[in-house]
This record gives sequence, C-alpha cells and structure tokens, in this order.
Amino acid sequence: MSEALKRDYRVCEEIGRGRFGVVFKCYSPETGEKFAVKSINKLHIADDSIDHQCLYNEAKIMQLLSPNPHIVCIADVYEDDTYLDIVLELCNSSDLFQRLSTQRIFSESDAIAVMVPLMEAIAHCHRLGVAHRDIKPDNILFSDWNELKLADFGSAECFREGELISGVVGTPYYVAPEVLARRDYNEKVDIWSAGVILYIMLAGIPPFYGDSTEEIFEAVLRANLRFPTRIFHSVSPAAKDLLRRMLCKDVSRRFSSEQVLRKYRHLSFLLAPFIS
Repeated sequence: MSEALKRDYRVCEEIGRGRFGVVFKCYSPETGEKFAVKSINKLHIADDSIDHQCLYNEAKIMQLLSPNPHIVCIADVYEDDTYLDIVLELCNSSDLFQRLSTQRIFSESDAIAVMVPLMEAIAHCHRLGVAHRDIKPDNILFSDWNELKLADFGSAECFREGELISGVVGTPYYVAPEVLARRDYNEKVDIWSAGVILYIMLAGIPPFYGDSTEEIFEAVLRANLRFPTRIFHSVSPAAKDLLRRMLCKDVSRRFSSEQVLRKYRHLSFLLAPFIS
C-alpha cells in the first residue's frame, strides 16, 4: 500500500480479494470512521493495457457518480509508483449473492424492495452516461443499516447519448445477448442483467441456464423466456410483464432504466401494505 494512505488511515484485516487487488478494512484515526480500501499492485497489471485502463476508469467513474445513496461512495484515492489505493464506503453486511444463498426465493414484495433502489442506482449511472456492464448479485452490497449499494465499477464504461459501446464483458447468467453476439451495444445491457436478478429472486433459478459456460451462453443467445407454472403461479401478471420488458432480446423494445424504475415504483406502491 502507498505510504500516503498509511499516514491517513489505519489498515486492519483483509475482507475480500478480487481479480485486481485486495480489500481491507481501515479507519480514520482522526474521526474513527470505518472504510474499506481496495489496494491494487500496479506491477501485476503493468503488461495489460486494458486492465490498467479499467482500474483508472473505476476510480474516475466512482468519483463522477458520488455521492448517491445507492452507490458505494468513494472517499479517497492514493497512488504511488507501485500501488493504486481506493478508499470506499464500508458495507459490512451481506451482499445479494449471500442473501440468495440463504433465502432461495423472495416474495414479490421483498424482490421489489431490492429492485427499486437497485434501479435508482442504475438510472443514476445512465443519466450521467455510465454503463455498469457487470450487474450481478455479488456487486449488490448492503450497509449496516440494510441500505442497498451498487459496487464494483471495474467493467464500467462511459458513453454519450446515442453512442454504442463494444467489448465482451460481464458474467455468465447475467450478460446480455447482444454482448455475447459481439455486437456493439448500449446501456440497456444493465437492464437485462437486472431482469435476470429479478427472475432469480422470484424463481430461485436463472431464466437461461446450462451445465457449462458454453451452454449458458447458448441459452442467453436464444433468450427463450419462460414462466413455469409450478414456480410462477403466485407471481403477479404485472411482475411477469415487467420481466418480459427487461429480458427482451430486441434492444429497441427493451425498457430503459427510467421506464423500469417507473414500473417498479408503481408495483412498489401497489404492494406497499405488504412491504415491511
């Protein structure tokens, strides 16, 4: 880690490890406030210009998006010849992946309680010209106060209105078909990924699956969306219609983030008496 970081923060135990770096807890000795710090050894990515650019983009994009109540806030950035250290808001609670592991199927009201703040975060990104490109349960964190926080902007890309993006990024199950087809695409890839998450919360299984990565990708490319009666018998027609509009292979007909958010708010209003 950089010496400047160590002067300003006290670094504690490791709490995570990813492709690019290690995440530690830390705190400010002046205020006692706790944070997370993502420390990246630049020497490990020196030979990969794409990875190198992604790391710098992540810090810049998070600064652009902050502050927002549903996006992990960036507090500080430190850099020396060896390390890039990004100090972030600490989300000490479980992520959505862990919650799905313990609560296999969500009620419709519980699912909407997750999706409304998630879509508010995505809509905020899109308004500012940022496509996240890796929306998945692992990147949806919760604070100690159970506030949803969208995280990990390492694959994010800036765009201008009407401009298309390229590059195969994302995660099996959640990646949009136009990405897999290696076509240029727009920010609506995030809507597809969010739709997959909603489907998984309501059904306990992904909408497009296979026994291998290749089979998963083939299923995503076919995009044959189904609602098995034994699983979806208690899911409202409105929620299924929203899934069809989010998991629409025709990008021109797929909802935008603002359209989805309006529908979620409407569903949230209808189900408000049932949401704790």
